[in-house]
Amino acid sequence: MTKDEILAMTKSFVGRFVRNTDIGDDHDLFASGLVNSLFAMQLVLFVEKEFQFKVENEDLDYENFKSLNAITGFISRKVGIED
Repeated sequence: MTKDEILAMTKSFVGRFVRNTDIGDDHDLFASGLVNSLFAMQLVLFVEKEFQFKVENEDLDYENFKSLNAITGFISRKVGIED
């Protein structure tokens, strides 16, 4: 799996919950009010299921989940994909 594939999957998932379909990859999803804390839990479950690893307590950092690129980078690091 590549980073581009991870980004596409993540963008598709987020798109199911966000009406604004033109979200930039670095757009802060939470600060902009596009998503809420309930969505954060759904996002964690999506990551665990789709990418087959456990999101640990220490992984629950705002910086890992604030944007599409942040989520993609986090997943890539966890599954061992290099730049």
